[in-house]
Amino acid sequence: MEKILDEQYYDLVVNNSSLTPDLSANITPINERESILHVYRGNTTDMCTVGKYLYHNFPTFLTLTSLISLNRSGVQSIQSNPYLALFGQGVLVGFIDTGITYQHPAFLHSDGSTRIARIWDQTIQDGPPPLNYTYGTEYTAENINLALESDSPLSVVPSTDTNGHGTAVASVAAGSIDEENSFSGVVPESDLLVVKLKEAKQNLRELFLVPSEAVCYQDSDVMLAIRYLVSTASLLNRPLVICIALGSSQNGHDGEGSTNTYLDYLTQSPQIGVSCAAGNEGSNRRHYYGSVTAPPYQDEIELQISARDTMFSMEIWSNSPAVLTVEIISPLGESTQIIYPRINNCSVYTFTRSQAVVWVNNYLLEQESGSQFILIRLRNPNEGVWSFRVQNINNENYTFHSWLPSGDLISNDTYFVQSSPSTTITSPGNAEHVMTITAYNQNNDTILLNSSRGYTRTGIVKPNLAAPGFELTCAVNSGGYGSYTGTGAAAAHAAGIMAMLFEWGIVRGNYTQVTGNDISNLLMRGAQRTISSIYPNNIWGYGTIDLQNLFDKLSF
Repeated sequence: MEKILDEQYYDLVVNNSSLTPDLSANITPINERESILHVYRGNTTDMCTVGKYLYHNFPTFLTLTSLISLNRSGVQSIQSNPYLALFGQGVLVGFIDTGITYQHPAFLHSDGSTRIARIWDQTIQDGPPPLNYTYGTEYTAENINLALESDSPLSVVPSTDTNGHGTAVASVAAGSIDEENSFSGVVPESDLLVVKLKEAKQNLRELFLVPSEAVCYQDSDVMLAIRYLVSTASLLNRPLVICIALGSSQNGHDGEGSTNTYLDYLTQSPQIGVSCAAGNEGSNRRHYYGSVTAPPYQDEIELQISARDTMFSMEIWSNSPAVLTVEIISPLGESTQIIYPRINNCSVYTFTRSQAVVWVNNYLLEQESGSQFILIRLRNPNEGVWSFRVQNINNENYTFHSWLPSGDLISNDTYFVQSSPSTTITSPGNAEHVMTITAYNQNNDTILLNSSRGYTRTGIVKPNLAAPGFELTCAVNSGGYGSYTGTGAAAAHAAGIMAMLFEWGIVRGNYTQVTGNDISNLLMRGAQRTISSIYPNNIWGYGTIDLQNLFDKLSF
């Protein structure tokens, strides 16, 4: 079995400069900067493996960001203009998600042939993987067309989307026109690239106390998916828009991290753009912000824990130059000792009255960000309000943030008693140069309550833009159409608009070296803004996408 699939190996994302020739058999390359190092784990989980390796080496967990209004973004007016009429011709739109129902009419040409150029299904191991990859199966347009001609398509191309999320995302961005059902994606004449992600390894779930049944993905597989989309687009010599409707609340919400830096690099390259969901963590009460300005320079985080959540993790990130200790107190009054920061450490505490077990890593220096970072993992915590007493041993003013996991990794019944909706943009949406999209209700011009808020922890303006994201018509697995709400839907809508601009700039020769970062900046300049608000702001970014307004400005 390939090590990237083998539960006896952890997949660590490491810098290539740290690798030696003797490790070559345990390496899966990602890009020029980083690779996956497969480290033998054995058959048991040592929870303090976190501490033996750098925290940022472990892949983060990404969750889904959503469970048509083309006119509000100026799409219809541009497509009805005979001098523009941008429908995505010559552009590839890539999706990294739960797969795609390739038989759906939303992904077919009028003659019944597929609009999908490639599918890389990471979950199927009995077919040929893509060139230079060691797992999954790649299906070409030729393979898919043979399946479509068959009486039993899945016997030819067995790739499916059992979740439906990936199918919805792809259809909002690039679904074919269906006049009978009054449906169209934003760019119905683009071609599609699809990666169906395999779910996160159980060994990684065990290490970070993620329920085995939770739908989530590890960002090492996402990085390989990005590499695949980019290399395939290069092979086909086509501009590429990558749509990422996934998000993670792990790491420091500062735009750092391997996936973020990879995407930042790509979006500053010609002919590659990224549209990323801001996340749906705005109203889930999973973020706490502490600001302490007086002695004894102590704050107490109160966390209501539900009986439903028998295992989960939380993170505390300090802003320099604070040096924080933490003490954890259960609802029954049991307490850990004061836990001081170390370079690398792992402390384990068992609460005898409740049988709760807590692992604490209080890193004085998280190497990637330079910040102090406290990782807390809880198993079998008893229901009620837990207290996390945080104190600055420097005896001076300080600020810090704490986050709970995103998506369905934890229930909404576990929350911070005094939560803050700000600084909830998920990763990779908090990367500096990707186009990060929040969602608004296009029917009444209000932001969706669940939409994550900015900025990043270091003050980078996020989200960049707002796009329609309320009950967008989408394809469903049954072959018909449903609706799709959330920042993932908005990111898909925006990905289609980015593809329109790539068609205008690259395919039609108006701006052949345009980058994804350029397009993001153009759209921010063309966005609609109200006179009653100051922009950018942490809710709307630079305003709502308005493609018509952008082209009006370009015609000056």
